[in-house]
Amino acid sequence: MSYVSNELTVIIVLFEENDDLVISSLKNYQNFRVIIVDNGNNYNLKKKIEKKFDIQNYILNSKNVGFTKAANQAIKLCKTEYILSTNADCLIEEKGVLKLLDCRKNYKDCFITAPTFYDDNFNLAYNADYFEEKNIPKKILYLEGDICVDQVLGSAFLFKKKDIEDINFLDENFFMYFEDNYLCQIAKRKKKSVIQVFDVKAKHVHGKSKVKNIFKRTFIRHYHFTFDQLYYYYKIGLKDEKYNYLKKKIINYFIKMILNLIILRLNKSIYYFSLIKAFYDFNKLIKHISKT
Repeated sequence: MSYVSNELTVIIVLFEENDDLVISSLKNYQNFRVIIVDNGNNYNLKKKIEKKFDIQNYILNSKNVGFTKAANQAIKLCKTEYILSTNADCLIEEKGVLKLLDCRKNYKDCFITAPTFYDDNFNLAYNADYFEEKNIPKKILYLEGDICVDQVLGSAFLFKKKDIEDINFLDENFFMYFEDNYLCQIAKRKKKSVIQVFDVKAKHVHGKSKVKNIFKRTFIRHYHFTFDQLYYYYKIGLKDEKYNYLKKKIINYFIKMILNLIILRLNKSIYYFSLIKAFYDFNKLIKHISKT
C-alpha cells in the first residue's frame, strides 16, 4: 500500500470503545500506517476493523494495562520517524494530520504539535492550557494562530519517535492521567516547545465515559486520577502539595466508605475506597522507588 506520508504512523489505544466511533475515526487515517492496541481485548471489534481497514499491527491485551503502557507498545512497533498518538474519540482529517507533521518538522526546537479541539457542535473546545500546578483556572483559548503552550491533552499529539526513545519511553507508572502533563514538562526541561496548531481542527468528544458499569467506572476514574495526580506532583518535585491534603482526609474517607456501604450507597462507598487505595498504592510505589 502507498501512503500519503512514509514518515508517519498513527497509533490508537482503545478500551471499551463504541465500534462505530472507532470506525469513524479510522476513516481519516486510511492513507497512513496505523497501529492499534486494545486494552479491552475486543476480538470481535478487531475482526470488524480488519475487514474494513489495512492495519499495520493490531494488539489485543488480555487485561487493561493502562494508556501509557499500551502507547509504549505501539511506539516500539512504529517504523516511521514521526508518530501521531490519538484517541478514537478525536477525529482529525487527513489534511490536518499532514499539517501537524509539517509544523512539527518546520518549527524550530518543537517537541509536540497538537490540533485545536472542537466539540460535537463545532464550538471551540478545551485543549491547550497552563501546567496544573500553576493553579490558573482552566479555560478555552480563543486564538487566531499557532501558539506555544505549557501543555496539551494527550487525546491527540504528534511527536518524533526518537524524542520518546531518548527519554526511555513514556513513564508507565502513569496509568491514564497526567502522562501528557508530564511529557510536556519534559519538553519544557529540554527547552523545546509544545505547539497547538490553529488550522488543524479536531472534533473531540469530551467527558463521555466508555465504561458502562457504573461501579467499575467510578473506581477506574477516581482511583487512577488520584494515583496519577499524586505521582505527577512527585515527579515534578511537589509531592507534598497533593499528598499531605489527602493524608489528612484518609481516616475521614475510611469512615465515609463504611457508612455508605452500610446504607447501601455502593457507588459512594466505592468512590471513597478508590481514593484510599490510590493513596496506599502510591505510598508502596514510592517506597519501591526509594529502594531501587
